[in-house]
Amino acid sequence: MSEQPPSKPAAEAKKAEGVYHKVTKGQTLWRIAKAYGMPVEDIIKSNNIPDVAAIETDQLIFIPGAREAKQIAPRTPDEKAREFAWPVKGRVISYFNDRRGQSANRGLDIEANEGDAVKACREGIVVMADYMAGYGQTLMIDHGDGFITAYAQNRQLLSKLGDHVYKGDPIAEAGRTGGKTFVHFELRKGETALNPLYYLPQ
Repeated sequence: MSEQPPSKPAAEAKKAEGVYHKVTKGQTLWRIAKAYGMPVEDIIKSNNIPDVAAIETDQLIFIPGAREAKQIAPRTPDEKAREFAWPVKGRVISYFNDRRGQSANRGLDIEANEGDAVKACREGIVVMADYMAGYGQTLMIDHGDGFITAYAQNRQLLSKLGDHVYKGDPIAEAGRTGGKTFVHFELRKGETALNPLYYLPQ
């Protein structure tokens, strides 16, 4: 009897059902997931991407279930307006799910200079602009499609409840907390906290 070739493990066979997408400059996991019509969580799980990871240009991302790699077209002005931008330029000093005492960080802490302009990462309506215990002066923006962003540990808020703000508008000034000056930034879909690194351009 002739020998049969060894069968592939189920996990390996399953992973073979898909394609690899090569990341180009400016792409985010969110944009890639939208292009392939699947939840970003499916791509994160298939690639074992850790919470602190940001994708990089030329990185190969496995797209489960896809039959062919897509050429993602350059963004239109409208698409650019709907994508997220960094609220402040600076080094990330605490990542999503990093331990903060007894709890986990539900966003990013981004280093800044005291008084730096904190900018709206996308168009939306201000749904909170007030002091919040544990977060200091906090502003939240509802972007109208289920996404909400929060900007905390500010020295001063420049926008008020109900304001219609646009991407890049100054909405607050960075403050100093615990000897450090930083902006605490959160991204949520409904009540679920998301890792902002999966949605922000690199």
